[in-house]
Amino acid sequence: MVFECQQCGECCSIMGQVLVVCEDPGTKKYVLSNQYTGEKTTVEIDPDKVDLYEDRSTIERFPEACPFLRFNREDGRAYCTVHLTRPDMCRDFGCWRLLILRPDGRRAGRVMCQSHFCPDDSDLARLWEERIRPIDDPGGAEWDRSVISILTRAGYQVRI
Repeated sequence: MVFECQQCGECCSIMGQVLVVCEDPGTKKYVLSNQYTGEKTTVEIDPDKVDLYEDRSTIERFPEACPFLRFNREDGRAYCTVHLTRPDMCRDFGCWRLLILRPDGRRAGRVMCQSHFCPDDSDLARLWEERIRPIDDPGGAEWDRSVISILTRAGYQVRI
């Protein structure tokens, strides 16, 4: 399966520390500077997101967020207002190796990188310690299959 963004906005909520607007010619086009690499990227507000971009409430609530992150007041989802021209680092980002959902679809936890487990659910944390942590080789496809099997038998949904 391919990574599918859940539009929670978590990944972009501190990206204002990394991606900084260094040029604003006032044309809905901006030049961003990556504070780590020095790389410059020109982005443009997506035509269908101009109204959303102009709503400053996200920036007021999350001052360290990417300057182009916006939460839609109607559906509560996070949107990248420069999605069509976003920097390569944003295009390449996936915030989990495995996303673990409760039966009702709410997030129960994530496996990030190789096998870093981030639980949001105490039952899942217990299951992880008892059944999954002892499994060898967290880097392989067999590990993924074993973990997914254990989690789905326990009633969780897993997204890769």
